[in-house]
Amino acid sequence: MIGVAMIGSGAIALANHIPGFALCPDTKVVALCDSNPATLEKASGQTGISVTSTDYREILKRDDVNAVVIATPNFLHAPITLAAVAAGKHVMVEKPIAMNLPEALQMVRAADAAGVRHMTAFTYRFVPAMRYMSHLVHIGAIGQPYHFRASRFQDWNDRNLGWRQVKKLAGSGEMGDMLSHRIDYGHLLIGDIRSLVADFRRFLDVRQGNSASDLDDWVSIIAQFESRTDGRPVSGVLESTKLATGRGEGHRGLDLCEVNGSEGSIAYTTQKPLELQIGKRNGPDLQSVPVPPEFWVHPGSPRDPKKGDPLATFRYDQDFEFIDAIRNERACSPSLLDGAKAQAVMDSALLSEAERRWVDVPRVE
Repeated sequence: MIGVAMIGSGAIALANHIPGFALCPDTKVVALCDSNPATLEKASGQTGISVTSTDYREILKRDDVNAVVIATPNFLHAPITLAAVAAGKHVMVEKPIAMNLPEALQMVRAADAAGVRHMTAFTYRFVPAMRYMSHLVHIGAIGQPYHFRASRFQDWNDRNLGWRQVKKLAGSGEMGDMLSHRIDYGHLLIGDIRSLVADFRRFLDVRQGNSASDLDDWVSIIAQFESRTDGRPVSGVLESTKLATGRGEGHRGLDLCEVNGSEGSIAYTTQKPLELQIGKRNGPDLQSVPVPPEFWVHPGSPRDPKKGDPLATFRYDQDFEFIDAIRNERACSPSLLDGAKAQAVMDSALLSEAERRWVDVPRVE
């Protein structure tokens, strides 16, 4: 039996991880932790998990806890991760994994040295359409990649974002919260970002409840990728905002990823998790193509793709990947190293915006 503890027991834990681990054989969420007693009480009541604590150090002392998911405000990711790996616990960390690249690299090195499995919760890698898109790009279906673009547009208006709108707690706003996933899309599909120029905006200094915000509402990056296949440069454009009025929240908001190449183009959106738009050179315009059934579920996952809402249930496969890597003593995909690579891009974007110039992204290996 692999015992898992949730450190941070809010919405992400309840919506994604609790049902995900429930599908994993011989796995049980044995403990909940949250610094907010009300959040902890709600999670315990909803899940029936009676072992709770407001102190993560108490959770890490437990012999029945083999692994932890860290779903706290961003500034706590590094200290909790370092404490967890020192205690010999496997770790999955929500994105962004750290407040800066030095923290992220410290987490990676410590986890490797401790010999534990480590994972970044880049959830959208597990969407069936993204998995199929990655397969097609990597087998050369679009030829030489030319362009990558990703957009995440939502309408949250002026609602209070809690700790996510406070720089000392989150590090960055829309970039870390939403664009980090799209940075990982690019790394997965094309290769590492080698240089970039970024722009940020904060349109709302005060949100609901007279709550101050000191972080970005909108972010855009123009990037140059290094193709993993032949090292050639690939252009990239990434943009994300929660102020795209009328777009809606969550699943209703636009989440688009497109790659154009010498032989074709592929476009993907989470709103259609079992479908891609594909066009070929000298062929018809982009056409809807269903994702083959073999890509509906992450390999080995016991999840039934015909049950539940496909806009949400793909998320459970990341928990299976974590547990399967622990059982088979192999690297998780995506690992904390993938999280550190995204952090290198985000740090470079912050530097670019501050100095109003192109910036080279550090190599992370």
